[in-house]
Amino acid sequence: MSELLSKLKDQIVIADGAMGTLLYAHGVDRCFESYNLSDPEEILRVHQSYIDAGAEVIQTNTYGANYIKLNRFGLEDQVHQINTKAVQIAKSAAQDKAFVLGTIGGIRGVQKLVTSKKEIIRSFKEQLFSLLLEGVDGLLLETYYDFDEVKEALEIARNETDLPIITNVSMHEPGVLENGIALPKALVTLDELGADVVGVNCHLGPHYMIKALESVPLLQNAYLAAYPNASLPDYQNGKLVYSQHSQYFTQCAQDFRNQGVRLIGGCCGTTPEHIRALKEGIKDLKPIEEKEVKALLSITNKNQHKQTNKDSLAEKAKKQHTVIVELDAPKHLDIDTFMDGVFALENAGVDAITLADNSLATPRISNAAMAIKMKQAGSKVTPLIHLTCRDRNLIGLQSHLMGLHTLELDEILAITGDPTRIGGFPGASSVFDVTSFELTKLIKQCNEGLSFSGSSLKLKTNFQVAAAFNPNVANLEKAVKRMKRKIEHGADYFLTQPIFSHEKIIELHRLTKDINKPIFIGIMPLTSHRNAEFLHHEVPGMKLSDEVRARMQQQTNRQDGFREGIEIAKELIDTAINYFNGIYIITPFMHYASTVELTRYVHEKTKLKTKI
Repeated sequence: MSELLSKLKDQIVIADGAMGTLLYAHGVDRCFESYNLSDPEEILRVHQSYIDAGAEVIQTNTYGANYIKLNRFGLEDQVHQINTKAVQIAKSAAQDKAFVLGTIGGIRGVQKLVTSKKEIIRSFKEQLFSLLLEGVDGLLLETYYDFDEVKEALEIARNETDLPIITNVSMHEPGVLENGIALPKALVTLDELGADVVGVNCHLGPHYMIKALESVPLLQNAYLAAYPNASLPDYQNGKLVYSQHSQYFTQCAQDFRNQGVRLIGGCCGTTPEHIRALKEGIKDLKPIEEKEVKALLSITNKNQHKQTNKDSLAEKAKKQHTVIVELDAPKHLDIDTFMDGVFALENAGVDAITLADNSLATPRISNAAMAIKMKQAGSKVTPLIHLTCRDRNLIGLQSHLMGLHTLELDEILAITGDPTRIGGFPGASSVFDVTSFELTKLIKQCNEGLSFSGSSLKLKTNFQVAAAFNPNVANLEKAVKRMKRKIEHGADYFLTQPIFSHEKIIELHRLTKDINKPIFIGIMPLTSHRNAEFLHHEVPGMKLSDEVRARMQQQTNRQDGFREGIEIAKELIDTAINYFNGIYIITPFMHYASTVELTRYVHEKTKLKTKI
């Protein structure tokens, strides 16, 4: 047994606090880990200040010293040097007064970025080997929100070393991880995977962290750890500021001890004063050997959504030809034409009207508001709500989805969204906290009764999630692989960009025969030759065939061009209904008369096809 584990067997051990907080307070506003090379004396002073305050365990300044995070600062080629130097500095400070843990931070949170599992593993191994080669006393895996990531990291580390491994997860909500796993279950799993110490760090202050630990039993093999934040952060003069009431940690230290914690340190906002308070708080206290565990409050997620006999759009399209029409909400406040279009399309037999979410980055009346206006006016047609990643952060997305559920708007198209620079407010910021892949996955998590943070919604949502598909690419096979990835994330059906080629429709059918999710083929009636050229040359995701462009060019007046556009759309519909049940018609410039005609045409042709 290592010296550190021997010490934990008999006593409560105090660890250090935040490195970044002290560096930030001293004016450091760039990559903290780079200071291992550029200003090692500053890092040494921080380590020494924590040891002077009573820390018996310190961690290397390597939380983000991996290839993926260092790449943001152009330092990805210095992973080994930064980690090696960090261990040397920490060991120089520790001497024989403290143990040195090599720290490796988690990468994924709710915002998954676009980093693959393979990249994360490669990055983790590179950092791990650098720390082990330099001779740390143990490893600290900390701030892991994604439970799959921390399990993978622990298994890799355990296979490579017999040194003590401390494995800390982070919670958005007390008692539960972001994927809905209860904290007790998560820590038991990490114990079974070989962690020597398991616990929690970051995001929560002492109050909620202690509350979460009340449901955690003393474990079979592993000891418990806690590294709370100083408090909830405040935002002052452009900076995050944490509470400086360090003496509060004196009482908190006793509370942590009473929950069975044997390794206590600090995370964001904590300083040497907080560590000194922790040291004072556990003075003369021994670890507990028995604990009364409080049961987690059990909340059964029920699907109490109003049930109807109406099939979802995906289910309907599996059985019969189904028509969706896009009718954009107005850019102004006069909704009369829009509402006229809704009822004209409903009378024509559309199955759903899909409402864009500020398409082309141009402000429109909220699509959810227009969907409710449709219902209030007596429309029975299903609204399909577009939801972009562009305009809302994770808080806004969660709130919006809860609102859509409450309004019984259950059909959603999850999309990335057009970049803001192409719209009327090019200086507006784009959020993109998540990709359309992750948004789809998070929406399906709501269907399990779990919020983005993993906490209970108390009810299950009932969302059906459509995904966008662009077939107008050079390599359609690659695009279909992307489609399959969206299915893995939870997509129920697909709406394609407008297709203007019979051959493309047929090829898409050939490549998607093994996909059991409905595909709605995008059909957009052209209005003129100029319209055709604009779409072909300037709108992302649009590609017109040479034949279509030539036909539109031959039309000498506006009316002829409009009629030719409808005829081309009908011909494409003829091909599409031979291979797909779903037809998705995009209304051009609020000319809903053309989409009414095309909707009726679909029904006429499919009835004739059924009779034959």
